[in-house]
This record gives sequence, structure tokens and C-alpha cells, in this order.
Amino acid sequence: MALTQNTKLGNAANINAGAPGLRPPVEREPLALLSGRELTANRGIPLNLDWIENVRVNTSAVERRAQTLVTRRTVKKDWQIAWLLRAITCMDLTTLSGDDTDERVRRLCAKGRQPIRQDLVKLLGIESLNIQVAAICVYHTFVETAVRALEGSSIKVAAVSTGFPAGLSPLDERVAEIRRSVEAGAHEIDVVITRAHVFGGRWQALFDEIATFKAACGNAHMKVILGTGDLLTLRNVARASMVAMMAGADFIKTSTGKETVNATLPVGLVMTRAIREYAQQTGMAVGFKPAGGIRTAKQSVEWLSLMKEELGASWLNAKLFRLGASSMLADIERQLEFHATGRYSAEYRHPLA
Repeated sequence: MALTQNTKLGNAANINAGAPGLRPPVEREPLALLSGRELTANRGIPLNLDWIENVRVNTSAVERRAQTLVTRRTVKKDWQIAWLLRAITCMDLTTLSGDDTDERVRRLCAKGRQPIRQDLVKLLGIESLNIQVAAICVYHTFVETAVRALEGSSIKVAAVSTGFPAGLSPLDERVAEIRRSVEAGAHEIDVVITRAHVFGGRWQALFDEIATFKAACGNAHMKVILGTGDLLTLRNVARASMVAMMAGADFIKTSTGKETVNATLPVGLVMTRAIREYAQQTGMAVGFKPAGGIRTAKQSVEWLSLMKEELGASWLNAKLFRLGASSMLADIERQLEFHATGRYSAEYRHPLA
């Protein structure tokens, strides 16, 4: 394995469950399977500094393994269409621009409800599948707009919080922002960590910060954005991933989409292996969300392949996998139209919203 640790956790998942920000131990339905073992939702565990310090990443091995995903894995014809439809159901359609408006958010929600043109749905014979995206992701200002526009659907509303994208506003302001979004109806909160904690190896400070965010989220799911393009090394990525999961993250997410470097397959490999190791040690499953720089249908298949090979089929659903890739939807629609008609269409025929 490219990612390893040598410290035994023993029964750490079941001790100190009352630590600040951690969920109480309760009986839960299995969320996933890993090597035949049933996994529950993540409740967090006490910070294990020995585990964090012993994390190692073999960068060359990670890069070689990531390369195999794009060279020896391929799906064609009906299988490809099935994978692309699955990718749509795992998408978080996102608008995080300074010129966002209520009307733009409503259009995005309408696209989320009907991500594929109806004539294509009929040509493909997939009416009964009721394909929809997983979530609509917006700034706090537009949470109520999105909630109203999605009423009656199963699509979640996700809000970016905690001083997105830099995450450098005062802690009490970031926590208050989370609470306001939850009160407005957000089902999911995407939080941003303080990257300086990672650079300084201040793991207790990072743990406490994320645990505080989790407590403020209440029943809303928390996705922890690591800002991997800023973290400089894969070892930093692995360590930050572990701390976030220990602090109770429901998902770990690569990027805000605003960094110079966003989601890459080597980073994704390190994060999914951290998820796998955490699941093996604790019996708890954490989701994964690559975000930023994912624009083509081919890339969606690559990320799905990564999830299937590293974590297994039970991670290939919106409960445990999301794609932060709004611009990718138009290319997926073009591939679906080619499969149905034998002709590629102009991209303007597949508007995002």
C-alpha cells in the first residue's frame, strides 16, 4: 500500500465518545460494506496523534497507481452509459459566483431536477429511473431559494460556509454561518479548514476546529474541504484527511474549486485510501468528494473507477460519493446523445441551467 500507518487503534472507536463535537454511540444501520464488513456512519473518534504522525505516503507509487486508472480501465457502449448516469446521480450542481442571483439558483435547481433533456430520456428508455442530481450547492444567501425550488424532490441543498473559500474569518463567525445555513434549511454544509494548522502540524487545533464545525451542523451532513492544492504534499493530504475523519466528517472533499490546483487522481487515491484505512480500523464509513477541474464525461468514469477499485461498489452512490463538477454535465449529455443517435451535438444544446 502507498499509504500506511503502524499504530494499533484497538477499540478507540468506542472510547471517549462524549468528547466535544463527537457523536454519541448509537445503533445505526450499515452505511457500506468493506471486505464483507458492515460499516456505520462516522461518529468520530478521539484524536490519535500517534496514528497521524505515523502516516507515510509513497508518492511515486501513488502516481504510478493513479496512472493505471486512465490507461487500463475503459467502459464502452451500454456500460459507459450506465456509468455516466450513475455519475449524474452523484453530482453536486454548484454556483458560487459573485454575480449569483435567485433566478440563476432557481434555474440550476430546475436543471438538477431534470439533468437530461426529455427527448434523450425517451430515446434511451430511462424514464423509470427518474435521474436527478444529488445536491445543489450555493452560498448561504441562496439556501432558502434553493430549498423552495427543490421542494418535493429528494435533492439536497448544500451550503458552503466557514469563510469559503479561504476559511480565515474568525472562528465564531464561521460557526455562526454554519448555524444560519442549517436554520435556513440546508441539508449539507461544506466547511473549509484552516490550512495553516496543517502546515504547522497543529493537529489538535485542526481537530478542535472541525469538531466545533460538526457540532454546529447538528443533523446536517458535513463535508470537510481540505484545499488539497494548497497543502503542498500528499503526506499533508493524508494527515489532514485522517484528522477530519477523527473529528466527525461525513465527507472529505478535495478542493473549493478556487485553488490553482484542484482535484487530481493522485490526491484522490491518497484520500480514498485514508478512508479505507479509517474504515478498517473503526468500522465507520466516510464519503469522498473530488471537486474542481472535473469537466469531461471521461473524467467522471475515471473517478467512479477509482472509487470502485479502492473502496468497492457500496461507495458508488450519493450517500458516499459526490462529484463537484457542474460543467461536466453538458459533456455527459453530449455523450448520451451520441449513444442514442450516433451524432455529437453542439454544447449549446445542453445548457447547464
